[in-house]
Amino acid sequence: MSILGKNDAAVTAEEILNAVERMKQAHTQNGPPGVELRIDRLDRAIRLLLENSAALAEAISADFGNRSHQQSLLADVGSSVAALKHCREHLEKWMQAEDYVAPFPGVQTQVQYQPLGLVGIISPWNFPVILAFGPLAGVLAAGNRAMLKPSELTPRTSALIAELIDRYFDEDEITVVLGDKEVGALFSEQPFDHLVFTGSTPVGKLIMDAAAKNLVPVTLELGGKSPVMISRSASIKTAVERIFTVKTFNAGQICLAPDYVLIPEESLDDFVALAQEFVEGMYPTLKANSDYTSIINTRNFHRLQNYLSDAKEKGARVIEINPAAEDLSDEAVRKIAPTLVVNVTSQMQVLHEEIFGPILPVVTYKDFGAVIDYVNSRPRPLAAYYFGEDAAERQLVLERTTSGAVVVNDVMTHVFIDDLPFGGVGYSGMGAYHGIQGFRNFSHAKTVLLQSSGGESNLPMRAPHRDVIKGVIDYLLQP
Repeated sequence: MSILGKNDAAVTAEEILNAVERMKQAHTQNGPPGVELRIDRLDRAIRLLLENSAALAEAISADFGNRSHQQSLLADVGSSVAALKHCREHLEKWMQAEDYVAPFPGVQTQVQYQPLGLVGIISPWNFPVILAFGPLAGVLAAGNRAMLKPSELTPRTSALIAELIDRYFDEDEITVVLGDKEVGALFSEQPFDHLVFTGSTPVGKLIMDAAAKNLVPVTLELGGKSPVMISRSASIKTAVERIFTVKTFNAGQICLAPDYVLIPEESLDDFVALAQEFVEGMYPTLKANSDYTSIINTRNFHRLQNYLSDAKEKGARVIEINPAAEDLSDEAVRKIAPTLVVNVTSQMQVLHEEIFGPILPVVTYKDFGAVIDYVNSRPRPLAAYYFGEDAAERQLVLERTTSGAVVVNDVMTHVFIDDLPFGGVGYSGMGAYHGIQGFRNFSHAKTVLLQSSGGESNLPMRAPHRDVIKGVIDYLLQP
């Protein structure tokens, strides 16, 4: 059985550790898997998703209260299949050792990519399939075994993923641990060979602290407040359409969603009017609209409402885009209208907390240099978005700001390109995965050196230190 915590049974630290030790021992005894077994594991993961796509979409919608099946098939299931296929397609090339030129005659040097062993994955609730199977694609491609802790906030989806993995994989290949945040804390303390966590920055700090006890290296994808910088050279209409396509997708419950907008002060009214028109065209109704996602739970529903109340109390203008003027106070439905917050100040929570919802603060500026200063005064985001055609401004964004990624004239597109590394920097995380970056992140780059028969690189260190070492020193100390 590759499931711990099934049927709400309380999982103990001992049970998790026993499974960890069993899987690590299996990896040691069997050795690194060859390309055929790795491809077989990737193929089984693909089959798991394709053969159960409808059930996964149904489970996700049930966990949210409402989420479009098409959205789940696109962003969760389909994207996972694409990531796994990309690894399968390129795997044999990635596994090849890389030869390097040695500075000594006859010496051969190369780097071999060796599986780390057992990788732990803690996945979040907002995209419960792709944020489990996305890292898993790189983990399996690199020849590792995996232990997955999915989110307790999507219990139906997590239980279904566990059942499916148990059906398609041996317990020593992938084990799933189900449970609440206390189980998550136990999970993060295990002696994995690597640990991947996707979630909030405060929890990421706890994960890193727990992993440090066993010197477990971590990949942290932590989100943060990703800014949108709109230039005077930009098409406001284009910016609005692309921003709000993503800000309303999954009701903005996305780590890469725009978290605030910086716009020229004279463009504010146009931005607001175009946003209202565009959102109304996509979502003429909200409450019973199956395309518009519910907030994941009551706690987050109230959290977002509190952000709006706080902004109103502190003088912001809150513009709710609710075309049918529906009553959205029903906690059972948990719908929050796409909402603009203007006249924001630094005292408001919406400018400090990661929003993770369909609320968008708008900050105006006079000079673009102030935009760069504003972004740099805040923790480094997972992504930064620039809209405009000014090459000098674009270069300023690229050179003078630091973020996990920069996207020009669009929002979030980079995450769908499997060749590109995905990850944060500083406050928004560390490490990257996707494609070859994931393969290398979950591999040990082992240096291998084959000495020449004459041992030329060994001789300068051999006593007595006379002519040979003098020649080497003279060469090294040349300007």
